[in-house]
Amino acid sequence: MELPRSMAVLVLVFFVLCGVGEAATFTFVNRCTDTVWPGVLSNAGSPRLEPTGFELSPGEARAVPAPAGWSGRMWARTGCSHDGATGRLVCATGDCGSGSAECAGAGAAPPATLAEFTLDGSGGLDFYDVSLVDGYNLPVLVETSGGGGSTGPASCAAAGCAADLNAMCPAELRAGGGAACRSACDAFARPEYCCSGAFASPAACRPTAYSQVFKTACPRSYSYAFDDPTSTFTAAAAQTTLSPSAPAPPKVRPLIPSRVTHLFLLPPFHDLFLVILIIRVAISGETRE
Repeated sequence: MELPRSMAVLVLVFFVLCGVGEAATFTFVNRCTDTVWPGVLSNAGSPRLEPTGFELSPGEARAVPAPAGWSGRMWARTGCSHDGATGRLVCATGDCGSGSAECAGAGAAPPATLAEFTLDGSGGLDFYDVSLVDGYNLPVLVETSGGGGSTGPASCAAAGCAADLNAMCPAELRAGGGAACRSACDAFARPEYCCSGAFASPAACRPTAYSQVFKTACPRSYSYAFDDPTSTFTAAAAQTTLSPSAPAPPKVRPLIPSRVTHLFLLPPFHDLFLVILIIRVAISGETRE
């Protein structure tokens, strides 16, 4: 079953296929009716992946190889077009400022929803999270199942945000005419919101009214810098599937029978649909072993 057009704008599927200690392949599949522009930024000390960004038409797929131990972030740029005067690519959200499809070592301009990964980290585990610390531009979910090497509620659990934060964004945080929602740090640049200066520790930097708006809507995403206990997840040798909506996506057979991570960048949904999605994510996280 296909998603209705109103629910299928800007959907991106992201797969990680890898084995413990081996190279990985990130395959982006655009399952939406509009073109999106994925961006990729490696962390300091981690090799740059190629390409660092690209245009992805509806139904198109593209693989990006990564070496063992790679870490970095990925996001989706939306509403991109070439400036008629300069020819530069300009995006409504998530723009990396390069003026082209390639981001070439530049990150997403906030606000943007980020998916962050560290492959083969401590204990050979993959660490992943969905972060709203830099704000929000569209829903993102990462969900894993199976595998082992880790225990507890953060092991192979669903991460991300299925809610339409743009619809509930406080007026003072709205950006781009409602196309994105800024973080309080980005909007006000105050230490208590940015967890900087005298607030640069978990004990000093506590949740604020703004971060709690994000956390209430998206309990499995980073809502502020020290939101680690409920926002960082791990997996090892896991096959990962993502069920972001009632209509299940087609199953994808892994090329390598080992870790697989699926990341979906999703459209905003109607309120009733949102409630169903959030409940499903919460239940799946609580019942996973």
